[in-house]
Amino acid sequence: MRHDKAAVVIELARRMAGSAEGLTLDDMARDLDVGRRTAERLRDAVLMLFPGAEEVSDPPTKRWRIRGGLSAFEQAPTTTELVELNRAALALRRADEPVRAAALESLERKIKSAVRSTTLNRLAPDLEALVRAETIAVQAGPRPTADESMLAAIRGAVLAERALGFIYSRPGAEARRRTVAPCGLMFGRANYLVAADLGTQKVQTFRLDRMSAVEPLDQTARPPAGFDLAAFANRSFGIYQDDVEDVALHVTAEGAAEARAWRWHPTQTLEDQPDGSVIVRFTASGMRELAWHLFTWGERVRILAPDRLKTVMADELAAAMRAHGDAQGR
Repeated sequence: MRHDKAAVVIELARRMAGSAEGLTLDDMARDLDVGRRTAERLRDAVLMLFPGAEEVSDPPTKRWRIRGGLSAFEQAPTTTELVELNRAALALRRADEPVRAAALESLERKIKSAVRSTTLNRLAPDLEALVRAETIAVQAGPRPTADESMLAAIRGAVLAERALGFIYSRPGAEARRRTVAPCGLMFGRANYLVAADLGTQKVQTFRLDRMSAVEPLDQTARPPAGFDLAAFANRSFGIYQDDVEDVALHVTAEGAAEARAWRWHPTQTLEDQPDGSVIVRFTASGMRELAWHLFTWGERVRILAPDRLKTVMADELAAAMRAHGDAQGR
C-alpha cells in the first residue's frame, strides 16, 4: 500500500471513529473528495485494518463507524496541529476572550497528556521553535467579551430548548428586559447572541457585552422551524442584519489583483473587465459595515449598486468630514 493511500485510510478511520451515527459511502466520498468506488475500497481497507469497525443499518442506507475510538498511536497529533491549537488559544487571549481561550488551552493539555512521552519528546523541539517563530498581529477594533457564567447560561438554554431572559442596554436607550428563544452564538469583532422574538419569531442579534442578568427560564422556546445559524450569518457582510441587497462593486485595475484574492462574501462572483479591472457581485445585508470596509479601498473601488449603499457611504463620509474638516481645513 502506498504511503499516501495509507494516510487516507487512517484519516477515514479517524472520521469513522469520530462519528457517533457512522458514515455512509456518500459521506466518505464527500469528506475525502473521492469517487464512490474509491470510497468503497477505502472503507474495505478500514474494515480489514480496524477490528472495531462495524456496519450500522440505517434504511435505506448503511453506515459504518468505529466504536471505542482509536488508539493513541493512531491519534498522535502533528507539530502543525499543536501549533495551530496554541495559536488559536493565544489569539483568543489577545482578543480578551479568556473563557474560550481557557477551553482551548485545556484541550491542548489533554491532548499532550494523552500522547506517549516518546512522541511528545520528538515533537517538542519543533513545536517550541514554531511557537517562537510565529505570532499574531493585533488589529484595532472592539474588544469582544463574554464571561463564563453568561456563555454557560446561553449554551444551557440552547441545549435545553428553554427561553432566555436578560436585561439589554443600548447607548441612548433605556435598558429593557428581554425574553427570547436562543438560536446560537456568533463570535467575531464583537460577540452576539442570535435569538428569536417569542411572539413574532423575528430573529435578531444582541451584543453580549450589553447583556446582564442572563438566565434560562422554565419555558420551552425553540428557534423558528428551519432556522440555520450559518445561513443567517452568511446573509450579512459583517454582523449587522438588515435588508438583503444585490451588491455590485467596480474595482480598478490597480486593485483588481487584491480583489480577486479577497473573500468578500460567500455568494461572491467576479467579472474580469477588458481594462484589467474587475466587478465584484454578491448578495448580502449589513450595508453600514460594508461601507466601513470600502473606506479602506480608497479610490480603487466604486459602488455600482445598490443605491442604499451609496447613501450609507455618503452619510458616513459626511460624518467624518464634520468631525475632521475637509482638505482645506474648514
